[in-house]
Amino acid sequence: MDMKTLATYDRDAADYAQEWESQPAGEDLRDTVRKFFTQGPTIDVGCGSGRDAAWLNANGYPTVGVDASKGLLLQAHEMHPELSLFQSALPELVGVKEQSFENVLCETVIMHLPIDLIEPSVQKLLRLLKSQGILYLSWRVTEEEDKRDERGRLYAAFDERIVINGLAGAQLLMDEKIVSQSSGKIIRRIVVRKN
Repeated sequence: MDMKTLATYDRDAADYAQEWESQPAGEDLRDTVRKFFTQGPTIDVGCGSGRDAAWLNANGYPTVGVDASKGLLLQAHEMHPELSLFQSALPELVGVKEQSFENVLCETVIMHLPIDLIEPSVQKLLRLLKSQGILYLSWRVTEEEDKRDERGRLYAAFDERIVINGLAGAQLLMDEKIVSQSSGKIIRRIVVRKN
């Protein structure tokens, strides 16, 4: 992960967690999960406050949450003590066993990565899946050049073919752009099945 972004999440973890927890996951995300995910082991990569992992866990998808930010994980442990959570970062995801999940959720994470880490991160997400497993991947679309918000978080501007290349060999089930209800920004959402 971009180190300045990680430092921001660690420093302001309580603020981010409170903000995310005050907004339930969008119905569009929940509908997509219900449509494509199968019951079984699930991982939320970039789980933040644990909001989505807790919803998944409570709805029949036994979920492990992983995040690069120690500060966010402390908030997640406090808010969702029932969850199994640990610290690790893309693209390595040290401590996460490959081919052990039916579902992978990676919601608005990869745009915080330096461009050279995006494709290997997407490839790693696919390797976490069992055969026929489902990956939900989304990111905020940034046009023209990288941007940082007022707190210093990176929003990488990258050619979306980087992601498509990283998904080579997987079956595309959904590919769409939506406008985020919370931020008003364009979000690209992709769902694939691992062959």
